[in-house]
Amino acid sequence: MSGTGQQDAEKWTYGVRVISNTIDRAKWRNTLTYRFHPRFTAGVEYNPLAGKVSPLANVVALTETNRRPALIIGTSSDRIGTPFGQSFYATFSKNLRRETGLPVAPYIGVAYGTFEDRARIIGGLNINLNERWSSTILFDGVRVHPTVNYTRGRHQFGVIFERGRNPGASYSISF
Repeated sequence: MSGTGQQDAEKWTYGVRVISNTIDRAKWRNTLTYRFHPRFTAGVEYNPLAGKVSPLANVVALTETNRRPALIIGTSSDRIGTPFGQSFYATFSKNLRRETGLPVAPYIGVAYGTFEDRARIIGGLNINLNERWSSTILFDGVRVHPTVNYTRGRHQFGVIFERGRNPGASYSISF
């Protein structure tokens, strides 16, 4: 996004993800979110093959500083490999470019999933290859899901390898 005015005007984001998976809920995911505040986003997730609708929310409880990581709390559907359930999470993330010279931002946290009725440690690593290309290695507490993303203006195109092997694609647009 270029310029503060354009970013302020783009409060809605629609996203779609399709994955080669045996779990109907994971095969086709649609999300629609609204940015109420720079630190608060909420919306819905709809999984048409499973007929499931669930809430989405993301709050930056503490912003990142030079000395402190960000604290993000939220809710979404449970992890990719589950047929149903809601997840509630809290993560700490920190961009380490200043400290390491590398374009990396690790995160770690805890997620409680209602499908398995348990908490698990989650984490990952965001890698910003350049202004348009990035990658995230996601660990959902059970499995690893690498992604590669390309951003062009308000559009983001992605590839995900669920469990490191089942390929999928994603697209999102902000408006």
